[in-house]
Amino acid sequence: MEPTRRITNDIDILPSYFPIPGFGILPVNAFLIKAREPVLVDSGLNMDREAFMREVESVIDPADVRWLFLTHPDQDHVGSLQEMLHRSPQMKLITTFLGFGILSLFTEIPLDRVHLLNPGESIDVGDRLLTAVKPPTFDNPATTGFYDSKSRALFSSDCFGALMQEPAEDARDMAKDALHHGQVAWTTVDSPWLHKVDEGKFAAELNTIRQMQPDVVLSSHLPPAQFMTETLLQSLVDASRAEPFVGPNQAALEAMIAQMTGAGPVAV
Repeated sequence: MEPTRRITNDIDILPSYFPIPGFGILPVNAFLIKAREPVLVDSGLNMDREAFMREVESVIDPADVRWLFLTHPDQDHVGSLQEMLHRSPQMKLITTFLGFGILSLFTEIPLDRVHLLNPGESIDVGDRLLTAVKPPTFDNPATTGFYDSKSRALFSSDCFGALMQEPAEDARDMAKDALHHGQVAWTTVDSPWLHKVDEGKFAAELNTIRQMQPDVVLSSHLPPAQFMTETLLQSLVDASRAEPFVGPNQAALEAMIAQMTGAGPVAV
């Protein structure tokens, strides 16, 4: 878990990285919107629970958080969900009917702590509207991002993520080729169905993001990307035309294990 840092005047990022042997590292971000009714966006990795709560406490009293917008109920987004519900008695969880259903398979959420929000619907958090959107790419059918009317930030969940070789605080700090390659690689892994989508329909989905004209895109798996929307959209187009991802086979797994245990390189 990395130290929390400010992105804009009213948005902080709570960043972490997850190592993926043979591929690099994957950013895992949560965010805090310091709205009149503060909003936590996702709740980090399970392995980061204690560190995550310390970082939340470094910028806000958890009891003051009014909303937790869960972009989807995957394990890298729900790590401190129960702790936040316990520490924030006034907080409600924003999710979808499907998201709540998936959550109910592995954790208990009281119904009176849930607020269902579908794509196209908005919620007023005191000084801004958060409008739910369906990102162009996703790995979980419950995924919902949103657009913040005040900060002009698009919270895109897993969409626009990138596999990286080293940490970066801003997507603009990454070499152009590294950013593009990392985004294409991640998208082919995370949204393998993309290769089966009609190009015209996908282009229309991308255009809905383009029309929002966000000042910053905040992905769960990419450093903050300010005024880079067109670059990010092009990476998705290229990912849809790239070779489908095929994961390592058993021989490659054994090579990874040998490297991690210090047994030396193994030819694959």
